[in-house]
Amino acid sequence: MFTISMIEFSYPWLFLLLPLPWFIQRFSPAYKIKQSALQVPFFSQLVRLSGEQPNTGAVKLEPKIWQRMALSLVWLFLVVAMAKPMWLGEPQIRSQFGRDLMVVVDLSGSMDSRDFSVPGSDSISRLTAVKNVLVEFSQQRSGDRLGLILFGDAAYLQAPFTADHQAWLGLLNESEVAMAGQSTHLGDALGLAIKVMTDEVIKAPIAKENSNASADKSTAEKSTADKQKVVIVLTDGNDTDSLVPPLEAAKIAASRGIKIHMIAIGDPRTFGEQALDMVVIDGVAEITGGQAFQAISSVELNRVYAEISKLEPSQFASFSYQPKVSVHYASIALSIGIYFIIYSLVIWRSYYLSKQPSKRDLLLNKRGED
Repeated sequence: MFTISMIEFSYPWLFLLLPLPWFIQRFSPAYKIKQSALQVPFFSQLVRLSGEQPNTGAVKLEPKIWQRMALSLVWLFLVVAMAKPMWLGEPQIRSQFGRDLMVVVDLSGSMDSRDFSVPGSDSISRLTAVKNVLVEFSQQRSGDRLGLILFGDAAYLQAPFTADHQAWLGLLNESEVAMAGQSTHLGDALGLAIKVMTDEVIKAPIAKENSNASADKSTAEKSTADKQKVVIVLTDGNDTDSLVPPLEAAKIAASRGIKIHMIAIGDPRTFGEQALDMVVIDGVAEITGGQAFQAISSVELNRVYAEISKLEPSQFASFSYQPKVSVHYASIALSIGIYFIIYSLVIWRSYYLSKQPSKRDLLLNKRGED
C-alpha cells in the first residue's frame, strides 16, 4: 500500500524555487512589442461599421485562470523532478558476522580410546566427547562462521567457513576415527588452517570490487580481512613428521594475525606417539596469543570451551537499509504531458475561432440583407 512515507527527496531545498514564477511576474517589467499603426481619415466610420470599441495605448495580455493553473502544475512537477523523489522499498535486514572460527580435530587412532568419563553414564571415546561438546559450542556461536579441518596422516578441509551451523555439525558427525590415517600431523593441519584463513582474506577485496551494492550497504559491511581469525585445535598426541613443524606454523599464523587455542585431550601420562607434547602445545598457543588447555573428561572439556567462549565472545550485528529508486522521470513526464495538452487546446481553439464569422462579417451580412 502506497504511503507518503515511501517517498523522500534527495534535494528538498529546491522546493524554495516554487514561488519563483510569481516573483518574476510581479517584479519584472512586462514584455513589450512595438507595432506600427495605420492612420486613416475615416477611422470613426470604420469603428462604427465594425461595432468594436478600440483601445488606446498599450495592450497587456492576461492569461486566463485555466492557463495559470496549468502552467503552475507544469512548474510544480518540474520542481518536484529537480528535487529528485526517491521511492523507498521495503527495509532489508542484513547480518554481519564477526569472527571466523576454524576448528581443527585430530582423527588419529588414539581418538577412539574410551577414557572420557560422563557423569551418570559409561565412558565414551575421545572423538564422541569432542562431537558432543562441539554441538553446544556451535549453538553459542550464532554470530560467527565456523570451519572444520580434520587431520591424521594428512589434513583436509571438511567444511569451509559457513554461517550454517547445522550443516557444519552434519559434516562433523560424518567424521570417524582413522579416516585420515593413524598418525598425528599437527603441523600440516595448522598449515592448512593458515592457508584457508589467508584465502578468505584475499577473496574479500575481490568480492568488494565486484559488488553492485548501494553506498549505504557497502559502508555497513566489514571485509573478511577485518574479522578476528581464530583457530581451535583438539589433539591427543604429538606431531609425527609434519612437513611444517607446529612451532614454525605458529610463527606464520602469528605474522598473519591468526590466534590459535590448543586443547590437549587425554591422559598426560601416556607415552610414545600418543604422548601429549605439552611443550609444543603450549608453544603454539603462546606464539599466536592463544591459550593452551588440558581436558581428560567431558566435564573438563565443557569447561575448556566455556573458557574459550569467554576469551572469544561471539560478535554479531545486523543492519537494515532501504533500497531507493529514483522516480523523477514520472514528474518530468507529467509536466510534458500537461504542456502538450495545453498546447493542443490552444491550437484547437485558434483553429475553431478561425472558422467562426467575426462581428464585422455578421454586421455587414445583416446590412446587406437589409
